[in-house]
Amino acid sequence: MNEPYDIIQTVHLTEKSSVLSEKSNQYVFRVNTKANKVQIRQAIEKLFKKKVLRVNTLNYAGKVKRGRTGHIGRNNHWKKAIVTLAPGEKIDLA
Repeated sequence: MNEPYDIIQTVHLTEKSSVLSEKSNQYVFRVNTKANKVQIRQAIEKLFKKKVLRVNTLNYAGKVKRGRTGHIGRNNHWKKAIVTLAPGEKIDLA
């Protein structure tokens, strides 16, 4: 799990993440649940060649879902990372 592509799974694009990127230079990524803040920082710096100031992480439990037959299932657990870049740095996600 030392490869950056194993740690960073996707960019989490929502209205809230768009506001964060515009106002406070923060970007939101969906990351591997076993990755720590140091690994996330190194992966972002290696993939995008940008200076990372801070990484905040949040763990989400998968929602319990029930089908028509009464079968109870669960979506996967996942982890979100909010990455703050240095002033003047910018990631083009488009």
